[in-house]
Amino acid sequence: MKFATQLIHGGQTIDPATGSLSLPIYQTSTFAQQSVDHFGKYDYARSGNPTREALEEAVARLEGGTHGFAFASGMAAISSTFLLFAPGDHLVVCEDVYGGTFRVLTRLFSQWGLEVTFVDATNTNAIATAIRPETRALYLESPSNPLLKVTDLREAAALAKEHDILTIVDNTFMTPYLQRPLELGCDIVLHSGTKFLNGHSDVICGFAVVADPDLAKRLGFIQNGFGAILGPQDCWLVLRGLKTLKIRMEESQATARRVAQWLAEQPQISRVLYPGLPDHPGHAIHNRQADGPGAVLSFELASFELTKKLLEQVELAAFAVSLGGVESILSYPARMSHAAMPPAERAARGISDTLVRLSVGLEDADDLIADLGRVLAG
Repeated sequence: MKFATQLIHGGQTIDPATGSLSLPIYQTSTFAQQSVDHFGKYDYARSGNPTREALEEAVARLEGGTHGFAFASGMAAISSTFLLFAPGDHLVVCEDVYGGTFRVLTRLFSQWGLEVTFVDATNTNAIATAIRPETRALYLESPSNPLLKVTDLREAAALAKEHDILTIVDNTFMTPYLQRPLELGCDIVLHSGTKFLNGHSDVICGFAVVADPDLAKRLGFIQNGFGAILGPQDCWLVLRGLKTLKIRMEESQATARRVAQWLAEQPQISRVLYPGLPDHPGHAIHNRQADGPGAVLSFELASFELTKKLLEQVELAAFAVSLGGVESILSYPARMSHAAMPPAERAARGISDTLVRLSVGLEDADDLIADLGRVLAG
C-alpha cells in the first residue's frame, strides 16, 4: 500500500468485536485472567493496552520498523532510549541538538556517568574523530533543531556499523512521510509525537521505533520497567491525527516553501535556514535521503528589537513552544526550546538572540506572508 493508504488501512483500523471504524479506547488499568496457568495477552495496562498497541504498530509500520513504543512525551521516549546505556558509556551527539535532549544528557545522565561528545554532525569526519572505544551510539537530528543542519544519515549509519555502535535519529521534523531513517541503515528512530504525528496541539507523546528484534526486547523491557507509557485516551487521539498526516504535511510543506522563499528576499532577514532552499548547505544531501524539506524553518532577523516585535505582534502564527500543529507556531529558541542550554553554548552553536523558528501550519500562504510582511514593514 502507498503511504496515504497505510495511514487509513495499514493497522488495526476496525474493531473486530463490533466492526466499529474507530478503535475503542480501552480505559482500564487491569485485565481479568481466566486461569492461574494461562494468562491472556494483557494483564496490567502499563505492560500493554490494546489502544496503545494499535498506535505502536501503526507508527512502527510507517517507519518501516518491526516494533514501536509509545511514551508519555518525546523526552520520555528519548530518556528511556538512553537507559539502554550504562555508566561509563559514551555517546556522540549532534551539537545543535534539541535543548531538552541537551539538558537531560548534561544535567541528568551525566550524574550516573554517561559521557557525551557534541560534534558538528554535518561533518562525518568530525563524527569519526569523536568515536572512542567506549562509544556506544551516535545520536542525530536531521534536519536539526533549531538550525536545520543536515547530516548524511546513510554515511553516519555506515560509520556506526564499522564501530559496532547504534545510530539513533530524532525524526520529529520529517515524520515517516518524508524520511525513514531505518531504511538508511539507522537503528532507532525517535519522535516527539506531540508534533506532526498527532498534529493538533492537544497531546503530549513520544515514540521509539526499531527493526531489530533484540533491540526491541531491550526497549520493551525499559518501557515496561520505567513505566513512562502513553495513556489510552491520548493514544486514540494520535491514531485519529495520524490519518491526515500526509495531507497535513503536504499542505504545510508547500506553504513553508513559499514562506521561506519570501523571507529570503526580505532585507530585514539576515538568513533563512531551510533545506528546501537551493543555497542551504545540506540541500543536496537532504534531497538524497528525504522526500521533501518539511514544514519547519528558522530565520534570523536584523536586530533583537525587530525579533521581539515580530514575536509579539504577529497575529496568525502563535508565539508558543512546540511545533507541528495545524496552526503555525513561532518559537524563540533562546528562551524556549534551548533555554536550558547556557548562553555561551548557544552562541557557539549559532543559536543567536535574533533566531526565530517557524512551524508552518495549514493557514493560507498568502495570509501568512501578508501577516509577516505587515510586522516587518511596520
